[in-house]
Amino acid sequence: MARYALVSVFDKTGVVELCQRLVELGYGILSTGGTATHLRNAGLAVKDVEEHTGFPEMLDGRVKTLHPRIHAGLLALRNHPQHQESLRQHQIDPIDLVVVNLYPFTDTVSRQDATFEECIEMIDIGGPSMLRAAAKNFHGCIPLVDPADYKWVLDKLAEDSLTATDRQKLAAKVFAVTAAYDGFVADYLLRAEHTAVVSDDKSISSEFPMQFHYVAISKQSLRYGENPHQAAHFYRDLQASPASIAAAQQLQGKELSYNNIQDADAAIQILRGLDDLQTAAVVAVKHMNPCGIGLGETLEEAYARAYEADPVSIFGGIVALNRVVNRSVAEKMAELFLEIIIAPDFTSEALAVLARKKNVRLLTVDMLKPLHQPGDVTFRRVSGGLLVQEVDTFVSSPKTWRVVTHRAPSEEEWRALQFAWRTVRYVKSNAIVVANAFQTLGIGPGQTNRVGAAEIALRQAGSRAVGAVLASDAFFPMRDTVDAAASAGIAAIVQPGGSIRDAESVEAANEKQIAMVFTGERHFLH
Repeated sequence: MARYALVSVFDKTGVVELCQRLVELGYGILSTGGTATHLRNAGLAVKDVEEHTGFPEMLDGRVKTLHPRIHAGLLALRNHPQHQESLRQHQIDPIDLVVVNLYPFTDTVSRQDATFEECIEMIDIGGPSMLRAAAKNFHGCIPLVDPADYKWVLDKLAEDSLTATDRQKLAAKVFAVTAAYDGFVADYLLRAEHTAVVSDDKSISSEFPMQFHYVAISKQSLRYGENPHQAAHFYRDLQASPASIAAAQQLQGKELSYNNIQDADAAIQILRGLDDLQTAAVVAVKHMNPCGIGLGETLEEAYARAYEADPVSIFGGIVALNRVVNRSVAEKMAELFLEIIIAPDFTSEALAVLARKKNVRLLTVDMLKPLHQPGDVTFRRVSGGLLVQEVDTFVSSPKTWRVVTHRAPSEEEWRALQFAWRTVRYVKSNAIVVANAFQTLGIGPGQTNRVGAAEIALRQAGSRAVGAVLASDAFFPMRDTVDAAASAGIAAIVQPGGSIRDAESVEAANEKQIAMVFTGERHFLH
């Protein structure tokens, strides 16, 4: 019987060199369509799959390798007498090596102009079938799905040193690739904008599937996780937004750590949550909590306010800016020790200034592209399971808020309340933010009781709390937070409302002439 390698690839990187060496090693080449033409043009002798099977391609190429002569040749156990007798009886040659990579479904889906029909046509059927068959029978058939594996496999074949462990490793990669591929297809079909094409039933878009599929590819190894004794790795979503930390371009500085990536992500999320305020904005983050946020007509003004919000905590922090960093702002930031600076871009003069701070990491992300798409979810591992939820992108309009006190907020207080409400949703619960219309003044994150968080925020604000506003991510269980706010001089409060003791908080606000509004929404962040 002949010794065959079946080669059918969309990505033709290195395939000519691979097949040239396979021929030298005694393999005959079976191939299909464009791959066969590509190899013949390089001077290689190729046998078409339809000649091998005696059956032509059909249905516009949808059916070409789905044939017993192909799959029996892949799946027959080499040491199984009945399998071998079946091959002889039906004159089927075994296939000892499969080289296949898949239609670029993810690339097609990522194109904004791609139609639903185009995406469906990019769902590969024959490729995964051949790969899975070869991988199942890895002791007898070598599966190659990654061009990065061509050279070392060829070298070992030439030396007759390819081990069972090597073959199993290649098989495992196949199942990882096909599982990811299937998961991405499932995710695409479950998204509302696509299900609407084939059904008027929109309910599927709000339902979670019976199986949760998450598809990601390796981006980089990390030195360690949250602590040096924890191993860690960074994976990137296949459809990572250009605005995300996973798509960030690093211009300078040391490699990002596990904690750097978490903090940088938090900074980007907070900054982008201020987008519709349409102003220059700067966010300083420490341990995934904002420590200072500033708005301004210019980036210089916004940075000054973010710094002044908490000049102690910003030291060693992460700073994200939503405008191009110029020399003036770069010089201010160069006065501090900062771990990371994130911006849409840096001028050449700014880069020259920051180059003196060799360890600071400079990252660029696309601040014009959306950070989240409809259907995006977050998830968290718990013992024995996974919690999955929609991304919290909902922010109600102040027009829907309800004034519950005798005094309504002034126009300036309304602006400050809106800014504070945008900010508090990114602070770990229990969360309190004290702010004016353009700057956070005090932030109380992650406390076990709400009045404790308020005391931290008010203490940090100090005398600046007089005339400022206070935002709480959830309702007040009792009036003590309002009393603390009144003692510090707070003028207005925004909170969700909904406590059985709301009346006590409203009464306390009325006693102190504090304006209070209920949003009707909460933003826990645990």
